[in-house]
Amino acid sequence: MPCDGAVRQFFRLMLRLAGAAAIGAVLVHQADAQQSPPPASQSAADAAVGDNNGEDFTRPQTLFQLRNPFQTAPGSGSMPGTTRTVTSDTTVLRADYTFNITPQWTVALRGDLPFVVKNAITADDPAGGYVGGLGDADVQAALIRTIDSRWATGAGLRVIAPTGTNDLTAGTWRALPIVGARYMLPEISEGSFFIGLVRYDVSFATAVPGSKNVSNLQFAPTLNINLPSHWFVTFYPSPDIRYNFGDPITGQTGRLFLPADLMVGKDITRNLTASLELSVPIVKDYPVYDFKTIVRLNTKF
Repeated sequence: MPCDGAVRQFFRLMLRLAGAAAIGAVLVHQADAQQSPPPASQSAADAAVGDNNGEDFTRPQTLFQLRNPFQTAPGSGSMPGTTRTVTSDTTVLRADYTFNITPQWTVALRGDLPFVVKNAITADDPAGGYVGGLGDADVQAALIRTIDSRWATGAGLRVIAPTGTNDLTAGTWRALPIVGARYMLPEISEGSFFIGLVRYDVSFATAVPGSKNVSNLQFAPTLNINLPSHWFVTFYPSPDIRYNFGDPITGQTGRLFLPADLMVGKDITRNLTASLELSVPIVKDYPVYDFKTIVRLNTKF
């Protein structure tokens, strides 16, 4: 159901207040953490290879993340065959928990809970006003093997559930099997690394009639370079290079989506990391988005 102006502003205010409360809790935790020694659960491998900013799939951490993706993408217009720009502003609460089975094997668990505001044209809202509410939540489990000080590999599975409200859900259950391998690059700087990550996003059950079948391959050739004063720059931090095998989406003329994707961030303290990611398409035959930013705030426990 479309939100009128007052409801829309109220909803967005609530999201930002929730985010501010989460940041406040994080900062309080940081103040306490500064007075105590590093947790015993922090692996010796992390200490040996420098700062771990949380973007390495093969070095999972126990953390809480507040994430704010904002993007514009092609959407269906009010008349058949027409398109318009759809804006999505999302606040995601993410929690990760890790534990070691042996010194070489680690289990990583993750959950994401998104709250979305967007202005897509739908059957319930043909005018394309902003609507807001819960998006599609997901859970993930991964098994990581650290081979030596340079190499690590991992595999996992993410499941996305159609928990969103009618106008904010993809309408299908989806599974994303994931594999990745990492190589440390101390020749560049301590903590720098390259990781190749591949996952396949496929729908396996429909919860909302008429939902599109999802089937696309996703890549992330991630190069992370640690800089002085605990800054870092990361190329392709997200698996946004995509090749679509599923149902065509609005504006699709081919199968490939290839963006330019860059993130800059800083380890503010030992346990607190902030970053900003910016992405624009180079090839958008499969138009995932026109522009994307993601602000992340991680706190490790």
